[in-house]
Amino acid sequence: MPDVFLELSFIWAGLIAFAVLTYVVLDGFDLGIGILFPFAHGEGDRDVMMNSVAPVWDGNETWLVLGGGGLFAVFPLAYSIVMPALYMPIILMLLALVFRGVAFEYRWKTTRWRGVWDLAFFGGSTMAALNQGIALGALVQGIDIDGRAYGGGWWDWLTPFSIMCGLAVTVGYALLGATWIVMKTNGAVSHHMRDVAKPLAVVVLIAVAIVSIWTPFQNADYFGRWFSMPSFVFTLPIPILLLICIVALFTGLATGRDRIPFLAVEAIFVLCFIGIGVSFYPYIVPPALTIREAAAPDSSLWFALVGTIVLIPLILIYTAYAYYVFRGKIDPDEGYH
Repeated sequence: MPDVFLELSFIWAGLIAFAVLTYVVLDGFDLGIGILFPFAHGEGDRDVMMNSVAPVWDGNETWLVLGGGGLFAVFPLAYSIVMPALYMPIILMLLALVFRGVAFEYRWKTTRWRGVWDLAFFGGSTMAALNQGIALGALVQGIDIDGRAYGGGWWDWLTPFSIMCGLAVTVGYALLGATWIVMKTNGAVSHHMRDVAKPLAVVVLIAVAIVSIWTPFQNADYFGRWFSMPSFVFTLPIPILLLICIVALFTGLATGRDRIPFLAVEAIFVLCFIGIGVSFYPYIVPPALTIREAAAPDSSLWFALVGTIVLIPLILIYTAYAYYVFRGKIDPDEGYH
């Protein structure tokens, strides 16, 4: 088993998974703030919410590009199957991210049309989150493969399970956004988002429970990995850790410890991501295409790995530096204009 993880294809699968997880961790609260825009009390609160992510929001998409580009470069077969299967949710997600970025810039340049751009920011954030979850759900439920090509239909991605995953991701991002605002601000906006976070947390937990119970029944292999011995011994810590994070989330919201709720929700996302990895392994496109089968030749993997070994630490360094520089509570009177 250790030799398996030293194979280039599995190293690359881990790097792509890391890039996607980092995107979710860093951009989830960013999208969540847009989802929460209609719940803000007035234009001033919306300005404060947007200023809280202004220094970092556009750098977070780097990880999405890295994940998608890595899939194209090192798992071309998987890319050629996944893209036709998920064309619609992926295109809608990308368009939403573009429209949201435009709204982020334009809402500061106008007074007359600011309400329109606020609506665009909310719509772009919500559509991006929803379609990310739908695409994930469609991948989890399995993609029909005919030989070395996609064998399903145009609407196979749209199912009750994928829609449930989309809703779960959307409310999860909203909770991340609310806890981020609690951590980064003071005063009325922070207290309001704390009140918003409490019912959102309940909805998120219900959504996570539904998806978690539903997922093993999507594929017999999933069910076996979660509930058969000896794998059950290794998967059992995940729900236990989830329970600890849930307790920390509600305790932090109740006691006014501003950082704990945000970190607890981030940990819930990480644990859910690990759970998906447990279900998938060793497939990259379930239920039939494995990591080894989808990988490019070793020469290509080595060539791409050399640049990535340099690139990922650089991205991590400048990302960490940006968050370090803009650490702490924000000043409502200063920000992005």
